[in-house]
Amino acid sequence: MLISASYKTDIPAFYGEWFINRLRAGYCLMVHPYDRRRVFRVSLSKEDVDGIVFWTKNLGPFLHCLSEVAERGFPFVVQYTINSYPRKLEFSVTDPVRSLRHVERVASQFGPNIIVWRYDPVIFSSETPPDLHIENFTWLASRLSGMTDEVVISFAQIYKKTKRNMDWAAREFDFTWQDPDDDAKRDLARELLKIARRNRMRLTLCSQPYLLDEEIEEAHCIDAQRFSRLIGAPLKAELRGARKECGCYASRDIGEYDTCPHGCVYCYAVLNRKLSQKRYKAHDPNGEFLFMPTGKLPDPFEEDGLLFPKG
Repeated sequence: MLISASYKTDIPAFYGEWFINRLRAGYCLMVHPYDRRRVFRVSLSKEDVDGIVFWTKNLGPFLHCLSEVAERGFPFVVQYTINSYPRKLEFSVTDPVRSLRHVERVASQFGPNIIVWRYDPVIFSSETPPDLHIENFTWLASRLSGMTDEVVISFAQIYKKTKRNMDWAAREFDFTWQDPDDDAKRDLARELLKIARRNRMRLTLCSQPYLLDEEIEEAHCIDAQRFSRLIGAPLKAELRGARKECGCYASRDIGEYDTCPHGCVYCYAVLNRKLSQKRYKAHDPNGEFLFMPTGKLPDPFEEDGLLFPKG
């Protein structure tokens, strides 16, 4: 089993102590995101976990934990988002120069196949026009050359809550944004592909198969093949993403929505930043849940690693 930690929240940036405590305990508990009557027990034992994927925009607070993860025998990959976007879009994401130093440290300690750079989501706005993306991407790719072999891109998917938050930020900070047609996205993707290749990186596209062409590959952000290369042995895993368009291999995500206080206005995993900040402050690093649900939980029993209410 592969563990995803987590595409729902930034565990390395904000919940690293909780994660290490749960790794030591060998399990964590989580509530089903759409059915709060169901509680899952997720094994984090070495016998059950083939590898761990960490998703983050700030690896700094978690750097000291990676050695323990490795010492406990868990292969891991870091999906590290570095966009260098203006504060109008990302309120509190760490400085990109600091993130680049994190990548350099991890690559030197664990090797260049550990880090996958993410330049996503690509936002089209008056603050981030295509020319700025090309400039940003060129600078970041040149700094990351030799420290990663893959960059994942995606274009912002405008869910209802994403549109609401983007519209609010545009009014509040006086900018405009748009969701252009697919041809504009493909044109920019091809330009980014050229830059990636010059810097010895594959460019892959996440969860948007309708934008793929013969040169741009589908991303497998949770990638059993990468883990196979890391451990030097085949890893059996099924291609089964979290949704229809997703190219990931099967995994168990241990995050919780509305718990990341980064404040990225385009984020699909946060409906309300104030709620996320409140939950972050309230979380218990020693708790079984990343965030303890409110209200009475069902009295559970265990069945195949899942906990369900009795009866």
